[in-house]
Amino acid sequence: MSAWKATTNDLDSEFYSVVQGKTGKYLRIRLVINGEDTSLGTFLAGLLERRRIAGIRSSRLITNRSGLRMSWKMMNNRWNEARDEAMKQAIADSNPDLADDIRQFQFRDIRPKAASEIEDLSHASRLPGHSKEKITQEVYRRVGEVVSPTK
Repeated sequence: MSAWKATTNDLDSEFYSVVQGKTGKYLRIRLVINGEDTSLGTFLAGLLERRRIAGIRSSRLITNRSGLRMSWKMMNNRWNEARDEAMKQAIADSNPDLADDIRQFQFRDIRPKAASEIEDLSHASRLPGHSKEKITQEVYRRVGEVVSPTK
């Protein structure tokens, strides 16, 4: 499921339910581990609170301030505006190198980052919906295996 199509119906107290776009695999992403919110759980709690304060009643999670669902184009426009504003601020702060880095920044597929950060290969394979660990290892892992020193 695309992020901008996510609804409040996809949430329960402990999981965010998604359907993989490519594989159609159903996943439940943990929002709470050992009684503590995960980063995603914290983000979604804040998002829901902001929606409550703004009086947004739409079931869509990603909306504009009026509560209307955000299309991909709307999200892209907001991203470009935020990036332009950050570049202007970096230039105003006499930091042209940072402004250039900001100008070049692009959204990319985060699956390789996620697959590389999770040490357990079987868990890293489940998150992108791979049926075989080999695909995750060969295509998405971008860092070496984690090992312990001999002493």
